[in-house]
Amino acid sequence: MDLKKAELHVRQRADKFKTIGKPKSDAGQRTIPMPPILVNTLREWKLACPASALGLVFPTGAGNIEYHVDIVTRGLAPVQVAAGVVAKNGKAKYTGLHALRHFYASWCINRKEDGGLGLPLKVVQHRLGHSTIQMTADIYGHLFPSSDDGAELAATQKALLG
Repeated sequence: MDLKKAELHVRQRADKFKTIGKPKSDAGQRTIPMPPILVNTLREWKLACPASALGLVFPTGAGNIEYHVDIVTRGLAPVQVAAGVVAKNGKAKYTGLHALRHFYASWCINRKEDGGLGLPLKVVQHRLGHSTIQMTADIYGHLFPSSDDGAELAATQKALLG
């Protein structure tokens, strides 16, 4: 991460076996802009973060790769419960980190007037690291706002015919 430029550089990933490697595709290597609140939070975290010879942003207390299950049970689940994002049984609604990816994709796609960023499909593709725009459209196409054809046709009629 580059906190001065407010960018997150995705260049590697750690899998469930605690092995570091390249992302699944070349498109997975990308740069994502970070909002100021995240930059400030990461600056604070950097001061308290355990030292890591691997240069990890979120290492274990010993500076190693964290197990996926521990991230979910000690990080994601308690935050969801505290925020009231729970299932009928009172436990965390989402059981995996992929839910955060879908939330981010939805936020990128949703219109600004609805609290989203209103980004074009190509930008969303890049931010998610999809190898093709088709993949992004197939997975998230239903989230892009559809136009109101009736209003569009009425505006065209008025422009052409007065």
